[in-house]
Amino acid sequence: MPVTSLGTVVAENAIRFLGHDTHQHDEPHLIHIVTGSALLLADGEEWRLGRQESVWLAPRVPHALRIEPGGLALGPTLTPDDVPRLRVQPLGVVPAITEVMTTVLGAAPGSAAEVRPFRLALGRVLRSISRQYFPVVLPTHPAVRALAREALRDHSATLELLAAQHRMSPRQVQRVCLDETGLPFTRWRNRARMNAAVEHILGGGELTAAARAAGYATRAGLLRALSRESGIPVGVLTEDAVGALGGR
Repeated sequence: MPVTSLGTVVAENAIRFLGHDTHQHDEPHLIHIVTGSALLLADGEEWRLGRQESVWLAPRVPHALRIEPGGLALGPTLTPDDVPRLRVQPLGVVPAITEVMTTVLGAAPGSAAEVRPFRLALGRVLRSISRQYFPVVLPTHPAVRALAREALRDHSATLELLAAQHRMSPRQVQRVCLDETGLPFTRWRNRARMNAAVEHILGGGELTAAARAAGYATRAGLLRALSRESGIPVGVLTEDAVGALGGR
């Protein structure tokens, strides 16, 4: 797993690094922040990452990572089959990924043979959480596509504010979103947010943390939203969210 660390090439199978300049990989790639915080530049967009947050990158996505002093990241490449739905797919905090990465730090694999079990373990975790529970597609209209991505990064931003920032009217955004995704903007955004929560839950996260990761103010708010959209009773989700969402 060749990785560039602040302009210097580190050992061929190293996955621990302190940052790197713009480059790309022929294989899918995972970036995981162990400690501290970092700024990821990928496909021309910025993604601010905190402790234990991960981003899954498709092959040949140009990216660079700048880690704040004292921070540490792991950046393993993955098997060719473990490709994300999006070119840049933020995962937030997924406990199952953190568990694998913590084991990696302790084992400190130094050869391809030693790295392989961890790569396969990550692939299993990523495949288990990557399916969309609620099917959504990104709009193809360039401005609305950028607006949609921003809406998922900033949960507090209103449609009116986002539309103004992209020199569009809310009505224009609604029309394009409905035409290209089949969903009104608000429902599209809610479904995409709930997908992030489901990924977190299926990755071993608690409901409260899943709500926070998806931008819901409370666990109860997330459960109500999931219940409305899925038809699964709130009580069933509360008792066994993983099982109710098909994780077993």
